[in-house]
Amino acid sequence: MALKLIVPPIAEPIALEDAKTHVKEEYRDNDYLIADLIVAAREYCEAYQNRAYFTQTYEFWLDGWPNRIVNIPRPPLQKVESIKFYTQDNVEHILSEDNYFVDNKNEPGRVIFGGAAPEPLRQYNSVSIRFVAGYGDAAKVPAVVKQAMLLLIGHWYDTREAATTGIISREIEFSVSSLLWLRRVVPI
Repeated sequence: MALKLIVPPIAEPIALEDAKTHVKEEYRDNDYLIADLIVAAREYCEAYQNRAYFTQTYEFWLDGWPNRIVNIPRPPLQKVESIKFYTQDNVEHILSEDNYFVDNKNEPGRVIFGGAAPEPLRQYNSVSIRFVAGYGDAAKVPAVVKQAMLLLIGHWYDTREAATTGIISREIEFSVSSLLWLRRVVPI
């Protein structure tokens, strides 16, 4: 199984001005740095929780037909755009929507396949599920996620090199983990 980001988010859950207020930066001198820290904090938190925050598109590759149900990574699932499969002669086919059901109410979202699976498939990367995930926009991203991001942004802004004592880093790590743990998706 492989997961590939196709369309990254077009915005971030934390606005630049909010991050600047948090780090007490009044000038524009460090806008690029703070913007990069926002992206890094989102990527860190998304990876920790195995979620997508802002709308983004992925391809999920499988080495064959799954059993009847496949969980879609990076919840919340908004929609499945397409399911493609590749036969042994490397010809791409699109699976008709009549042959599967998308359950985006469950978390993580899932695809339930029905009917007989077309055979034979090529040996590797034979099924591709293209899907859209994320909360939709910044207003729908949970407040605990935004707070965890702000903690990271503030810590990274103030401490631009590796901490030598580890005390501050451990406190931040614990705080961020505590905020993100509640809604973490544990891969199965």
